Amino acid sequence: MLTSPNSLSLYTNLVDLHNREIRPVHLEVIGGIITTIQPIDPSEAKGYILPGFVDAHVHIESSMLTPTHFGQWAAAHGTVATVSDPHEIANVLGLAGVRFMMADAAHSPIKTYFGAPSCVPATSFETAGAVLNADALRTLLAPEDGSEGLVYLAEMMNYPGVIYQDPEVMAKISLAHSLGKPVDGHAPGLRGEDLRKYVAAGITTDHECFTLEEALEKAELGMKILIREGSAAKNFEALHPIIRAYPALTMFCSDDKHPDDLLLGHINQLVVRAIALGYDLFDVLRAACLNPVDHYGLSVGLCRVGEPADFIMIEDLKDFKVLKTWVQGQLVAQDGKPFDKVQQANPSYAEADLPNVFALGTVAPADFDCRSSKQASNGQTIARVIVAYDGQLITAEEIDTLHVADSQIMADVTQDILHIAVVNRYTPNKPIAMAFIKGFGIKEGAIASTVAHDSHNVVVVGTSRHWLAEATNQLVRSRGGISVTSPGGHKTLPLPIAGLMSPDPAELVGAAYAELDQAAKALGSTLRAPFMTLSFMALLVIPALKLSDLGLFNGDAFAFVNTEVD
Repeated sequence: MLTSPNSLSLYTNLVDLHNREIRPVHLEVIGGIITTIQPIDPSEAKGYILPGFVDAHVHIESSMLTPTHFGQWAAAHGTVATVSDPHEIANVLGLAGVRFMMADAAHSPIKTYFGAPSCVPATSFETAGAVLNADALRTLLAPEDGSEGLVYLAEMMNYPGVIYQDPEVMAKISLAHSLGKPVDGHAPGLRGEDLRKYVAAGITTDHECFTLEEALEKAELGMKILIREGSAAKNFEALHPIIRAYPALTMFCSDDKHPDDLLLGHINQLVVRAIALGYDLFDVLRAACLNPVDHYGLSVGLCRVGEPADFIMIEDLKDFKVLKTWVQGQLVAQDGKPFDKVQQANPSYAEADLPNVFALGTVAPADFDCRSSKQASNGQTIARVIVAYDGQLITAEEIDTLHVADSQIMADVTQDILHIAVVNRYTPNKPIAMAFIKGFGIKEGAIASTVAHDSHNVVVVGTSRHWLAEATNQLVRSRGGISVTSPGGHKTLPLPIAGLMSPDPAELVGAAYAELDQAAKALGSTLRAPFMTLSFMALLVIPALKLSDLGLFNGDAFAFVNTEVD
């Protein structure tokens, strides 16, 4: 946090969320704290001051930016704080990864509140780089040196473990409750009696609702509903009526925000959309500003005397153009861009300071063996196919007929059925898990990524074993990143921090990512965000069919299944 004392004297219109009124005031700040709010003549007031926005759930790593660089552009869009789950880097590097994020966030212009990752690894059905048990989480939530611990237990994705009272899962939840810290949820599609068991365990939020009916059922049980609008999962259109139905239980979040999207906007975009739909101004701002602060007990000011000066100035109450953002009384963004002095405070990263683990060596096409287990006399087999959906993290299962040649099951570009593989990056020479996927639209070539929730092995989709190997080897050379390969050439965005993040500023990473995004679409993909969608194809805790480095997995049954159907 940049905490240089600062004094301000503003004559403006205050958007008072607690009293649900707008009034002209003289607002003074001394040493980063609001000391005075006094009424003035309306003619003296210029613009509007209101509490800054809070992203109620985000994985900063998914922006491919460090917390500092993420914070600079979040601030430009009026965000003053994030509730951040360092789950991604923890799955790669364990406690060392969490501590890297905390150390880097100390330089961020916004307030970054981390949670203790509850599911490392996310499941026992994949290979991750680390394991965090309840004892390890205690060091984050209640450090022995007496320093303030992390503010919450991050999303409990292992909802079967909660429902069936897994001892380790329950130990983590009990630890958080004993320390008076909230527990975040993650339960896509969970309804009925299983949902009631999940809520009864003390799970307080969910950001995974994808239908209004699901959100309403969870809200009726008292869960806080986070309306998510990220780069891959976009749930605002389905869920926005919850703002009116349960204004006290609604929050906004991005969950995952790619760098090119962050350059364009953040939580401010949801505010503008909700206002345009006619929702009450104060209900919308309650979701964007007030509810996250209250729920997580954040030290974020809400424009009251005696509180930190964490607020924004906007031009009007329709377009919400952010003119200035202050955090702790310090100007951190102006006119939609990071403030110059903030950008000059960038940390410098030496190569030795970039933590990573990448044991995978060069692979060959023959390593992507997709052998049929049947004696197919007609040269065909029946196979399960993952169906990916644009803008959704959920997938479906489809049964299709595929050709077999030289005992290998072949992709079928004419049906948009491609190879998908997950390659273990932590242990060399492990067999590569193979399956088939529909929805990417690639005509020739492959795309690959080490941003592959949640264990962050290499996930690659392509038209042939040759292209799978080519795209994977691009990432072997860069020790992590995203890549596109085709007859037209190769493009790679290196992500040397845990295979997840770049040390470069958002403008550079955003431009490089946008170039790869266009290159993937040039291969034929019609997905709005091909790499973001790709990154979730190994996320086993979201149904229905996904692929880990250990095999094809049915998220509904929570069990492995064979690719070929009997």
